[in-house]
Parts: sequence; C-alpha cells; structure tokens
Amino acid sequence: MSKHDGESTRDWLTRIFSWVEDIIYIGLGILLAASALTLLATAGHTFWVNLVGGTLSQNMIEMLDRLLLILLIVEVTYTVQVSFREHKLAPEPFLLVGLIAVVRRLLVLTAELPQMLEKADPVIFRQVAIELGLLGVLIVALVASLVMLRRHPLGAVAERGA
Repeated sequence: MSKHDGESTRDWLTRIFSWVEDIIYIGLGILLAASALTLLATAGHTFWVNLVGGTLSQNMIEMLDRLLLILLIVEVTYTVQVSFREHKLAPEPFLLVGLIAVVRRLLVLTAELPQMLEKADPVIFRQVAIELGLLGVLIVALVASLVMLRRHPLGAVAERGA
C-alpha cells in the first residue's frame, strides 16, 4: 500500500465519519425540537386548563418547571445546531445549558421551599440548605467560566476538517 492509498483511505473514512456525525446531529436536532414543541403544546394546554379552572396559582411551580425545561431543551437544540453548522465543539453553549439547568433547579427548589419547611424536619432543612449552597457555588463557577471565555476566547475545543 502506497502513501497515496493510505491518505485516500483516511480521507474516505473521515468523510464517512463526518457524514454519520451529521446524520446524528440532524436526528438529535429533530428529536429535541419535537420534544420542545410537544412540551410547549402541553404547557399551553395545562396553562389554559388551570387558568379556566382557577387553579393556576396552585400549579405555578409545575408550570415554571416545565417552561424552564423547554428553555433548557431549546438551548441544547441550539448547541446541537451550532455544532452541526460550524463543525466545532465550543464550550460556551454547554456552559449556558449548565447555567440554565442550575438556575432551573434553584428556582424550583426555592418555590417548593415553603411547602418543605412546613414539615419542620431538620433533616429536610439541612438537605435543602446544602443543595441551595451547592447550586449557588455552581452558578458562580459557571458565570465565572463564561466571563473568562468571553474575555479570552478559546475558540473550538474540537474542530472537524472541512
């Protein structure tokens, strides 16, 4: 096998893997978009039912959780789309997804806090306090990472050839 044959085989395999990766990204994008649209439709229906039934205020935590989940899925879809379009794996979209996930959990946990505290269980209080503290530390770490990336961009962590 000559050097030329090795390079053409390598190029051929690279193109096949690139094609497979594109198909996977397309499939992920379609599934994520369908999931977000389905959740949005069910959230709209649930909102309407609760509004008409006068139970919106009792179900607001569930609505908030669902809406933030939709936002999280949209951000993951955007990350997939950027990876597909630019053929790069950049850290910033993943940090944003992580930040949204942490804020989502923080908001839901603090919204549920009054119900948890009614039980007056010191074990539950300690667990919630630890989780809130860790979520706060995660938010600071993720925001600091995003600020550092914006000040000193890394570019792509991994990049495919054209």
